Parts: sequence; structure tokens; C-alpha cells
Amino acid sequence: MMKNVHSYWAYLVLLILIFAVLNAIIGLVQKKQFTDKDLRIGLFSLIVSHIQLLIGLGWYFMSPWYKALKSDAGEVMADKTARLLAVEHPIMMIIAIVLITIGWSKHKKKTEDSAKFKTFAIFYGLALLIILSRIPWSNWI
Repeated sequence: MMKNVHSYWAYLVLLILIFAVLNAIIGLVQKKQFTDKDLRIGLFSLIVSHIQLLIGLGWYFMSPWYKALKSDAGEVMADKTARLLAVEHPIMMIIAIVLITIGWSKHKKKTEDSAKFKTFAIFYGLALLIILSRIPWSNWI
């Protein structure tokens, strides 16, 4: 059940994160004013991604990949698919969440609207790219 929750919540995270990045890019390019709506989009992205992290960590420590990594790390590291699920995916997702958190923190210190949009576009955009690169697509779709 935990795996299903993690998988379905991931759809929400991706949709919200894509929306946040596109919103930031549009706001930057069109030189829009940074409004409460933009703030809420960034905050909602932060919240859903952190919830996904908690769900993912819960699932990870119950997963067969974690157990396999504990019992025979060499075998896991030699197998491309097992390494993705046991090592690469969790580490890269944590890095992505850290980038989102840094982006949220940095945007609060900016005073210009364009700087706020740029901060979201860069940090949330990098996080989105990392997430897309390390999703285990064969297990997910």
C-alpha cells in the first residue's frame, strides 16, 4: 500500500512542480508582478514534495531494495535496476527536495519580482530535472 501511495502522490508532485516551474518562467519572461498566487504555487510545491519525501522514506525502509542493500551491497551496486531503486532514486530525490527547499528560502530574501521568479525557475527547475532523470519509469508507468 505504501508503494502505491508513493507512486500516486508522485503524479501530484510532478504536476504541481511542472506548474510552478512554468509559472516562474512565464512570470520572469513577461516581467509579471509576484503575487500571492505565485507565492502559494511555490509553497504548495514545497509542501507536496516534502510529503512525498516522507512517504518515500517510509516506503524505502520497508522496501526489498533497502533489505537487499543491507544484506549484499555489492550485488545491488552491480545490478543497474537494483542500484537505481536502492541508491540513485532515493539520493537524487533527497537532493531535489533540498533544491526546492533552498529555492523557497532564497526567494523570501529577494525584493524584486523578477528575482523571486528567477529563483523559483532555477531551483525548482533543477529539482524537476533531477526528479525526471531518476524516476524508475519501468516500475512506475
